[in-house]
Amino acid sequence: MKLAINWDASAQLIDGWSTPNLYGLLFVTGLILGYLVVARMYKKEGIDEKYLDKLVLYVVLATIIGARLGHVLFYGPYFDTVHPNGWIEEGYFSHPLSIFKIWEGGLASHGGAFAILFALIYYSKKVIHKPLLWILDRISAPIAVAAMFIRLGNLVNHEIVGGITTVPWGFRFLHHDCNPPYNCDWADIPVRHPAQLYESMSYFLLFALLMFLFWKRDAWKKPGIMFGTFLIGLFGARFFIEFVKLGQAARDSDLIINTGQMLSIPFVIAGIIILVKSLKKTPISTTDK
Repeated sequence: MKLAINWDASAQLIDGWSTPNLYGLLFVTGLILGYLVVARMYKKEGIDEKYLDKLVLYVVLATIIGARLGHVLFYGPYFDTVHPNGWIEEGYFSHPLSIFKIWEGGLASHGGAFAILFALIYYSKKVIHKPLLWILDRISAPIAVAAMFIRLGNLVNHEIVGGITTVPWGFRFLHHDCNPPYNCDWADIPVRHPAQLYESMSYFLLFALLMFLFWKRDAWKKPGIMFGTFLIGLFGARFFIEFVKLGQAARDSDLIINTGQMLSIPFVIAGIIILVKSLKKTPISTTDK
């Protein structure tokens, strides 16, 4: 049998209960850490705590609603799908109530990104009355660390798995490749790239870089540097890791680049444009923060 990690972890915290689960716990952990990061930034700059509370409310709602709707609309399946092994995958439009079952997994970062952007546009104009890039720079690192934990949640959910591989750190995802009653022999389960771990580690490195830029290089003095770096780092990593992931949409097998990659390209281009323009700016003074 090929060298690999046999992954049979369960997301259930209580046997027989779908909620609460480890996926939700990791999701919430990411949000809490993101909150603490923004709180430190706001405290450093003397921003009233009331603005932080509203920011958290807008971002959390946008993340959950946008990421879930993004998954439903971008990836589906829209209607019930019968797989070759006889397993029936429920479609969201056939069972609309399943759209609300976030605890079962299924969040699209691209949908969350769009929703968060719209929420922050409103927040910058109507709440804190600062330029949009001001808040985008300060929310970039928190989103990166939250994304890291969300991908760990995907790992425990045995979802968003990689393609078949021969690397020695490959995973056998029991709950993905062996349907109930899970009586498969480990030798019959394919070895796959742990794509969730690849993304999670990439987002951690991005988070560390963004924190370094903010605290050690005063990147906030040139608005847009952190946000541009964030877009390039997060969606650039997503683009390349997609090459070793299974496509999440049924149409992906027929495309040269998959849905996730097509959705990532505009974000990377936007990040490059923002970063280049920001690097040419004159640093703002402390009183202009």
